[in-house]
Amino acid sequence: MPTRNDIRNVAIVAHVDHGKTTLVDAMLKQAGAFAAHQQLDDRMMDSNDLEREKGITILAKNTAVKYHPKDGGVPITINIIDTPGHADFGGEVERGLSMVDAVVLLVDASEGPLPQTRFVLRKALTARLPVILCINKTDRPDARIDEVINETYDLFLDLDADEDQIEFPIVYACARDGVASLTKPENGTVPADSDSLEPFFSTILAHVPAPTFEEDAPLQAHVTNLDADNFLGRIALLRVEQGELRKGQTVAWIKRDGTITNVRISELLMTEALTRKPAEVAGPGDICAVAGISEIMIGETLADPENPIALPLITVDEPAISMTIGTNTSPLVGRGGSGKGADAKASGRVDRKVTARQVKDRLDRELIGNVSLRVLETERPDAWEVQGRGELALAILIETMRREGFELTVGKPQVVTKEVNGKTHEPVERLTVDVPEEHMGAVTQLMGIRKGRMDNMSNHGSGWVRMEFVVPSRGLIGFRTEFLTNTRGTGIAHSIHEGHEPWFGTLTTRNNGSLVADRAGVVTAFAMTNLQERGVLFCDPGTEVYEGMIVGENSRADDMDVNITKEKKLTNMRSSNADVAESIVPPRKLSLEQSLEFCREDECIEVTPETVRIRKVVLDQKDRGRTASRAKKV
Repeated sequence: MPTRNDIRNVAIVAHVDHGKTTLVDAMLKQAGAFAAHQQLDDRMMDSNDLEREKGITILAKNTAVKYHPKDGGVPITINIIDTPGHADFGGEVERGLSMVDAVVLLVDASEGPLPQTRFVLRKALTARLPVILCINKTDRPDARIDEVINETYDLFLDLDADEDQIEFPIVYACARDGVASLTKPENGTVPADSDSLEPFFSTILAHVPAPTFEEDAPLQAHVTNLDADNFLGRIALLRVEQGELRKGQTVAWIKRDGTITNVRISELLMTEALTRKPAEVAGPGDICAVAGISEIMIGETLADPENPIALPLITVDEPAISMTIGTNTSPLVGRGGSGKGADAKASGRVDRKVTARQVKDRLDRELIGNVSLRVLETERPDAWEVQGRGELALAILIETMRREGFELTVGKPQVVTKEVNGKTHEPVERLTVDVPEEHMGAVTQLMGIRKGRMDNMSNHGSGWVRMEFVVPSRGLIGFRTEFLTNTRGTGIAHSIHEGHEPWFGTLTTRNNGSLVADRAGVVTAFAMTNLQERGVLFCDPGTEVYEGMIVGENSRADDMDVNITKEKKLTNMRSSNADVAESIVPPRKLSLEQSLEFCREDECIEVTPETVRIRKVVLDQKDRGRTASRAKKV
């Protein structure tokens, strides 16, 4: 079968923060993708604002480098897919793997294989892709290269890899310094026999199969991702499997439902470094982008009009977490975030999006490019159930929407259950925890409350312990804040979906109740001084609150209705503005993710472009009391 030796398609997969994007940066720089005068940022592939803020890759992105072999041969185009390391964005990984012929598995020389390493490797082995192992960060003082390689071999065996897949080449690298070697360096050192990524490039050329194709085969191209351009409209990113794709060509568009429509390719683009440039033709194995098809979707096929043959649709894992997203129903809807009355309303943004139609349209747009998301109708016309892989994926969606000007009400995250043989099964996670030895008991106790089952424990002799638990997914909702508190911020925890098991029973994940405002008004320092001994407050003085809004965490298990707007009155002994030297404990500011963790079943989150508030679902104090008394009688 003919091959195209001038192209290699490879994906870089790894756990979060093991150095994928940094390695791609170094490859781009050393392949001469940029001029000497260009100002280059770190992690150039993380172009999204949220990716830069959080330091993680959220969207799979592709780039291409022209590699000039040292022997003077023909330049070879290496198409690189930078995939997310977090399992919550697994849909991006599955799409990325459908575009390539091999993967580079990046593993930290100290941390070794972690849950997302298992996740992305399982996907690669299922797709029968060859693997190149790259041990990164060899210069870490706590590097343990030999043990990490042995753990990786164990992981391959655990995932039932065959003999061909286990015989993988190993490259040792320090991506930050742009150095790679085929010779194992000493622990904690940069490879000494190389000063570039040349050994890494040569390993890719030797072990990544060149794309194969059939002579005179009809056109087949698979849509794997979508993008948008202000001038070209929707852009479909695709890989040409057979035949050729040309600018101006008429092709058959095979939709997900099997219907076929003839369309014209108005623009053909090829990726070069971080930009797309116009091209005339794309052949087998090329990764290109086309414009001119306004409603094309991921997984569909472009084919020969005279002989249309569809490629298989891209399949992704089922969602495990859901939450209800609806319009903002609080008394402060549309009034801005500083919460200081009419001033905030007057200075608020005019493009605030608060209607049900706007929210639904935005969720429908998200479905176009996010194959791992589901949006279901609910009993209410202004709220929808959104299902995704994990809490982080849904939090990223909400954060993106609030930055676009949306005001939302978000319910507590719930797990997506399914019936197996008449019994309810819930999703479970494999949680890997790295903690100092002195916190081992606290973590074990924390997981016991959440019905976690310890599967494995290892001590590398460095004062740190690694424990693996199988725990129900709902036990991890609200886990991270408590975990960091119990380990004094030193613990590291990562989890990955492990399947479904029978319902674990009732879980109590939050022991403390809420402090709930019992009236509308503005928070006063006088009221905060009297209330701070009752618990931890969330509001600053001067913040506008409403009845049913949660203003703090109670030190006891039950909820407490409080008057946080109480003012100091004038008496016959002193004036109301006479100062008393009492200090206010700084309030705890909750991020969106922390608010989702804090939320209880009868609570929800109000999200606006400026602020995040937690509130009761039923705002009226008397109505909540009646509901509670009825629940006790039942």
